[in-house]
Amino acid sequence: MSTDDRAAVTTGIARLRASPALAGPGRLGLVTNHTGVLPDLRPAAPELLEAGARLVALFGPEHGLYGSGQAGESEAVDADPATGLPVHDTYRCDGERLDEVLLLSGVDALVYDLQDIGARFYTYVWTMFDLMVSAARTGVRFVVADRPNPLGGLVSEGPLLDPGWASFVGRAAIPVRHGLTCGELARHLNTSAVARAAGRAVDLTVVEAVGWERGMDAEATGLPWVAPSPNMPTPATAHCYPGTCLFEGTNLSEGRGTTQPFEIVGAPYLDARFAPALAELGLPGVRFRELRYVPAFHEHAGRLLRGVQLHVTDRAAFAPVRTAVAMLATLRRLYPKDFAWRTAKAGAEGTGHRHFIDLLWGSDRLRLALDAGDDPLPLCEEPAPPGRWAGEDVLLYPLGSRPAALPLKESDAHEDPTAATTVADYGRPHDRIPGRGPRLSRR
Repeated sequence: MSTDDRAAVTTGIARLRASPALAGPGRLGLVTNHTGVLPDLRPAAPELLEAGARLVALFGPEHGLYGSGQAGESEAVDADPATGLPVHDTYRCDGERLDEVLLLSGVDALVYDLQDIGARFYTYVWTMFDLMVSAARTGVRFVVADRPNPLGGLVSEGPLLDPGWASFVGRAAIPVRHGLTCGELARHLNTSAVARAAGRAVDLTVVEAVGWERGMDAEATGLPWVAPSPNMPTPATAHCYPGTCLFEGTNLSEGRGTTQPFEIVGAPYLDARFAPALAELGLPGVRFRELRYVPAFHEHAGRLLRGVQLHVTDRAAFAPVRTAVAMLATLRRLYPKDFAWRTAKAGAEGTGHRHFIDLLWGSDRLRLALDAGDDPLPLCEEPAPPGRWAGEDVLLYPLGSRPAALPLKESDAHEDPTAATTVADYGRPHDRIPGRGPRLSRR
């Protein structure tokens, strides 16, 4: 098997290509999309077939098997031309309906290979969760072909979801930024939320990624970046996303319809006060640049907006969730008559809750605090090692080295001292955590 010599990490799916027996016996279904590639960018499905795997079906998530659907969409595809295999759309499919899909597919085991982003509201992990629950109920084994967390695995951030606000942007009580790989998250969920929902844990195997250490972000792995969804074009987008996705719960644009989604936010009512007010906060690892832009689609499409771009100068110090909360508090203070929460008459994401921000945050506490003029900072959990919330026993990978900072040039810091990287109230340095586990784990 040829791989990219530059890659420091061998993904779980590459290991399965080399040794299909790692998935166990029987007929396999592959949960995948366009991110399901080997390190040399060959699509995994035909490669698994060539290697002798008994692959009989494909299962696609939100955005579809080929990743062409926008947010909240999938694809109308019944068969994959490259392999001839049937394609089952799992988006917005759960419960008995998903059980039926699994039973009719005839698979004995599901192999999950999707690139996650590391944030609770990125829906691929909830496709994984729903399929784990259905697999447990129908007696199907579940195999995670693990991939690195593109944000690294040193830090988790944000509150745990309150079960009363569960939806497809958060099924179970995990933090906003969870700090785990999909394999580790599956191990945690299997003995908690999956077991509760299905009445039993699923027969789970994790085929680990070899060579990944918790200090590695996407660029440090040497693996090629394949945009996991249409509005996640670069690793820089992913680093901002756990925070700026919260703006989807407001009347601001979060940059969809531009080339820099989630790195920019704006609205028609913002003015020259916003960027300087953010700079005065001294938020660590980030600078704010004022800009104007016109989204081609989505929120405020075709309108000239004023806003800011987040320039992350030190990824190790940058706390995206706490940064976004500070930005929201500043917006509420500066523009009390214009700023508003996004609402849905029938309930957001099919729930009874009108405010989408509550589903993203995992409760109504952030919205109520900001509306009351209270300090939201106490609602933000301090950035912490992921083992603290998930349990050290689910961790599979070693600590390794801390990601290299992107320091400001001396001249830049000198010119703009308010934007220099500091340890401020809205972000603190991260603790380190140990990791452990075998190369092939079952839980």
